Amino acid sequence: MTSPLPPSPLPSSSPSTTGSVLELAPVVPVVVLEDAADAVPLARALVAGGLPAIEVTLRTPAALDAIRAIAGDVPGAVVGAGTVVTPANVSDAVAAGARFLVSPGWTDGLLDAMRASGVPFLPGVSTTSEVVALLERGVREMKFFPAQAAGGTAYLKSLSGPLPQARFCPTGGIDAATAPAYLSLPNVACVGGTWMLPADALAAKDWDRVESLAREAAGLRDR
Repeated sequence: MTSPLPPSPLPSSSPSTTGSVLELAPVVPVVVLEDAADAVPLARALVAGGLPAIEVTLRTPAALDAIRAIAGDVPGAVVGAGTVVTPANVSDAVAAGARFLVSPGWTDGLLDAMRASGVPFLPGVSTTSEVVALLERGVREMKFFPAQAAGGTAYLKSLSGPLPQARFCPTGGIDAATAPAYLSLPNVACVGGTWMLPADALAAKDWDRVESLAREAAGLRDR
């Protein structure tokens, strides 16, 4: 696993730099926070467990404050924004301190906004045509979503022959049992998931348990 990036922003929105996010750890935790006060202790637990790249989804009113808190108070974390679906999401997330962007899908307008943002990005795809369209635009690193529902490891394996230049972070329905199969594929750099963030642990603010589960997830590529 590559060492966490320094606190300064990642290089640029050039798609080639997105690999620096993909290589940080085998698993990117996908975080949904209802209370921004939980952001810093949660992020510290994930980083201590070996998962420095943290995707905070823009699904709750607390998301931007959570990104801002992690960016300001957890130097070992590389915090990004997920569920980015509009150009306004892009600008708001970057202003809050997001160091990478992840979208469930993409349009030309959204892609242009992410490219112009100054941070790396992972646009979401679920079909071969979407992958080819992004490659045509110079984007090689993508989110494959929803991974399990869209064909899982069999689908990604079938893409590796005709489209070996594309690299993926599959997300959606992946857990500790299925993650190793994804990580064994040549075109998968990492996976996104939530299994290291069980609801009962978050409700109890059991950060030690989160750290333990993160450590297990960080070692999945070695299985």
